[in-house]
Amino acid sequence: MAAGARVRLRRLLPGLLTPGVLTVAVLAGCLGATAVLWQGARQDAEHDARVDFDSRVRELVNNLDQRMQTYMQVLYGVQGLFVSSAEVDRDEFRTYLAGQNLNQHFPGIQGVGYMALVTPAQLAGHERALRQGGYPAYRIRPGGERAWYAPIVYLEPFSDNNQRAFGFDAASEAVRRGALEQARDSGLPAVSGKIRLVQEHVEPAQSGFLMLLPLYRHGQPADTVAARRAAIAGWVYAPFRVGDLMAGLGGPRAAALDVEIYDGVALAEPARMYDSHPAIGAQARGSVQQISVGGHLWTLRISAVPGFAALPDKAAPIAVAGTLLSALLAGLTWLLARGRLRARAALARAEVLAGELQEGQSTLLVLADGAQRSQAMLRSILDSTVDGILVDNLQGGVLNANRRFRELWNLPEQLDWQADGAALMAHMARQMLHPDQAMQLSSPPLPPPGLQGSSQLELLRLRDGRVLEQHTRRLQLGSEPARLWSFRDITERTQGEQREQTRRQVLELLATGAPLQTILESVVHGVEAGNADMLCSILLLDEAGEHLLVGAAPSLPAFFNAAVHGHAIDRGQGACAQAVLTRSRVIVEDIRNAPAWAEYRDLALRARLGSCWSDPIFGAAGNVLGAFAIYHRDARLPSPANMALIEQAARLAGIAIEQARATVALRAGEARFRSLYDHAPVALWEQDWSGVRAALAELELSGIDDLGRYLQANASQLRRLAGLVRIVDANAAALAQVGAAAGRKDLSQLSLAQNFDQAAMPSFALALTALAQGQHFFACEASFERLDGVARLNELTLLVMPGHTHSLDFVIVSTLDVTERRRMDDELRLLATTDFLTGLPNRREFMRRLEDEHGRVRRDVEACATVLLLDVDHFKRINDEHGHAAGDAVLRQLGALMRDGQRKIDMLGRIGGEEFAVLLPGTPLDAGAVFAERLRQRVAEAAMRLDGGVLLTVTVTVSIGIAAMGRADSGGDVALRRADQALYCAKRGGRNRVELLDVEADRPGVQVPAASD
Repeated sequence: MAAGARVRLRRLLPGLLTPGVLTVAVLAGCLGATAVLWQGARQDAEHDARVDFDSRVRELVNNLDQRMQTYMQVLYGVQGLFVSSAEVDRDEFRTYLAGQNLNQHFPGIQGVGYMALVTPAQLAGHERALRQGGYPAYRIRPGGERAWYAPIVYLEPFSDNNQRAFGFDAASEAVRRGALEQARDSGLPAVSGKIRLVQEHVEPAQSGFLMLLPLYRHGQPADTVAARRAAIAGWVYAPFRVGDLMAGLGGPRAAALDVEIYDGVALAEPARMYDSHPAIGAQARGSVQQISVGGHLWTLRISAVPGFAALPDKAAPIAVAGTLLSALLAGLTWLLARGRLRARAALARAEVLAGELQEGQSTLLVLADGAQRSQAMLRSILDSTVDGILVDNLQGGVLNANRRFRELWNLPEQLDWQADGAALMAHMARQMLHPDQAMQLSSPPLPPPGLQGSSQLELLRLRDGRVLEQHTRRLQLGSEPARLWSFRDITERTQGEQREQTRRQVLELLATGAPLQTILESVVHGVEAGNADMLCSILLLDEAGEHLLVGAAPSLPAFFNAAVHGHAIDRGQGACAQAVLTRSRVIVEDIRNAPAWAEYRDLALRARLGSCWSDPIFGAAGNVLGAFAIYHRDARLPSPANMALIEQAARLAGIAIEQARATVALRAGEARFRSLYDHAPVALWEQDWSGVRAALAELELSGIDDLGRYLQANASQLRRLAGLVRIVDANAAALAQVGAAAGRKDLSQLSLAQNFDQAAMPSFALALTALAQGQHFFACEASFERLDGVARLNELTLLVMPGHTHSLDFVIVSTLDVTERRRMDDELRLLATTDFLTGLPNRREFMRRLEDEHGRVRRDVEACATVLLLDVDHFKRINDEHGHAAGDAVLRQLGALMRDGQRKIDMLGRIGGEEFAVLLPGTPLDAGAVFAERLRQRVAEAAMRLDGGVLLTVTVTVSIGIAAMGRADSGGDVALRRADQALYCAKRGGRNRVELLDVEADRPGVQVPAASD
């Protein structure tokens, strides 16, 4: 720039930078910054309000689902009353339900009743019996002829209002009849559509519905739909008013929600069952949820009521403060500019002061803007984290805590935790299982030099069964030291790991044939290992079903175990006896005040036992095997985590008991096989094969050399020979095995199909060949047909009696029905090798197959194989935004997509979490890349749906890493590690892509980090 131009510019600037121009410029800049901050604060407030609303909606839906499950358990208890008794009269029904105290514990339920199935032929006798039983005006209504009737016979409490329903035929109305038929055919709980209860006699009437469970006649099979229809005897049911059901649900948090419930999926006025705020119209903030109860779908439209309380709005204070600060800065600018004009004589000094003032103003603006943004961002981040955060100043004062911390520690609203840190610590200590682990806000000793900022990890166990992971870290806030505490709820992960470890130990003990006591002690130790304050025991029901025997109780005193061993259950003393008698969970909060513990109270106090929770142990057939009990030293009630724990432990104990008893029974059966024929506990058959022997001689004369191959190739000849086998005799066990009438032996209805049915003809051919060649003994497995047409599995042993080898007229066949054992073995094998969520092989099974394939590659010079490792992109976001149920649905559908594209020789597996692996035998690396790209595209294009059929709003993609299996690898897991490295590259490259890693990438000097997310 020329010198003249610079001079003109220097003269022009003082004219433009007048006090008015500077003031307007500063005011406009500050107001603009204030507007930006104000808009950001408004967006944060709206986000927080939406998060709070979604949390209330989830809590309300979960509470409704839990309440319906609780009511369903009430009906299961009544069903168990009918199943356990040959006949339940009205007094017994009333006494049982009086103990349930329905009005106090189960709001919304109008009663529990029993509907009897009455055919037209039984109608007159049914009405006559009820009239003679004390109800002279009883009749089934409404009148009319129908194919069958379902009148309400019992209904408790039998109040004036409920008496209106006495004798009402539920089958007379289409909606109720549909629910009855659904429960009858499925054998499961059923819920009716929207109805008006018979008890409703005032207007406006509440909408209602029925919940039903079927009752089948004792001793009749109910394994098919036709069998269940033939065996149905009646239904237990409960009528509900929807308005009473929803009363008080969700507590104060749900009071800010307008809840509408619709029957089915349509949001139509005729389908509306409930509206908590009828006067409120449609709202801007709302959500539509669906819940399935007893096979029936409800749709919930939930919206926020006007005046929905959200977090304090920070936008208005920011706007006011920013405007005032802008006016202040503008005023200062104007004063400084005026002073500059008045002090033109001291120009040099004024320029220095103006520069310093302008720098100070800029710094102030930056600091104010940064402080506002930092504070808003910090609060938003803290309140949206999954961890609970607490910050203290090492001197007993609490500086900050986020929402998650208050939820984890159940802080009451009235607790002033910021002003009183000691009260906060005392509240937290009362919730801990070991109060001596409670935090101390007093300043701890400083860490050694060089360890400032290092973190400490500790596990905290709470009295309600939860496990929290606590991280402690020192930090510096300005010039003052501080400390940050973070808490994470790892209860589900901890319990899952403990359950998996216990399950593996039990499966290993079962596989090795360990004694039942050892197996049960393993189950007990598994529960106690993760819950140090629990003392567990397993009591077994004796064969007579009258006494409880101690199966495993290693942590209880010996004198206590000796006293309860052989305890008779008919007196109902003790939680375990009550659990076995009622076939339901029994919770005794305080043993000292429990009437059912009167006989053993002194013994329990001597053993220092304060509470007892007991769950019945059921077998696969629904029979009670015993009880699983958890004791505590003090009086307490179980938390939801404790309830899930005892239920899972009882289920695992039931599997272990049945499997161990089945093994013992099998061995005992083999030992009794050598007893006398008429008293043998196994099925024994005396057969005459002389006709078969003569037919075989004719075949031999015709030139048949290889009898076994000939029989396998000529099915018609094999069937003809099977028809020549004559059943001479069969013992009682054999007749019972095939379903013959007890006490009557009719050999004319027996044939070889009761040993070898049509599907088992190849096994019969092997047995025939062996005996024809002179063998005295042959054993095999086959399927047989019972007289009622049911096919089952058995183990057969064929023994030719000495001296009859050439005639085959005296063959003893022993059979043992192993259908249930095979089913249990298959279930255990499936549990040990399959991932329960996706149905794919688990990590252990996949690694075994991977090692087998590596051995094949090393043996065969021309063999090759490729390993794929894939991971769902941003899977945590799916869980956070849609819930873990949505995440599980995505994993199941991903497993199904992988199965659709695999070959028969390919091996799939779920390695862990959202990580899957694929083994492609005989596939080079480039062909594996084509397969991976096809799989990636199919996943990206697939529409993921929730279990209820709702379409997932996010697109699910996967990242895939591929590696070739090398012949020089030390094991199959080396290729898997290379695939993991390739997966890391795919994630670093932007996700939703395929990356390859050849064997050469694993050579020394090449460093590729492993995938971490």
